[in-house]
Amino acid sequence: MSHTQRWNPICPQLRRVQEVAQAKSEERFTSLAHLLTEAALLRAYRGLKAGAAPGVDGQTKASYGEHLKDNLRALHERLRTGRYRAQPVLRHWLEKPDGGQRPIGIPSVEDKIVQGAVVEILNSIYEVDFYGFSYGFRPGRSQHHALRALQTVLQKGRVSWVLDLDLKACLDASSYCPLVHEDGLNKSG
Repeated sequence: MSHTQRWNPICPQLRRVQEVAQAKSEERFTSLAHLLTEAALLRAYRGLKAGAAPGVDGQTKASYGEHLKDNLRALHERLRTGRYRAQPVLRHWLEKPDGGQRPIGIPSVEDKIVQGAVVEILNSIYEVDFYGFSYGFRPGRSQHHALRALQTVLQKGRVSWVLDLDLKACLDASSYCPLVHEDGLNKSG
């Protein structure tokens, strides 16, 4: 795997959007709703984890899939006509090792499908703006890929120093974080 890989969209329409985004960085996309097709929704459904927790409606991926074609057709129709409304997110609290709790939100299966299809469209636009060495929250990349790339640079490159920071819960512990001014902007900007 190349350490500077690029994400490539699956469908030709998204490839064209990516080409325009790359060739014309000032281009503004005003309407991409036509890319929310039944095929895009099906790809998003297939990308869902089988054992993921159900949302407020209690529906799982398997139960949604029992009538998948009809469900996706109805979802697409609601998206196309502007009648789609996201369901409330189920709030669940996870215990932290220190005794505290961390909230997580669990969307419904249908909302996860829509989110996945929208992410696919947005990736085709914004992936061209990222540097190859950027790994956070990008398709096909993980912290393991970042560590592998770092290992390669440290072994083969000329490195004068390495800075290691742990920003975990920097803003949770107090109202002051040394990286953020009181107005919410970082010190460098």
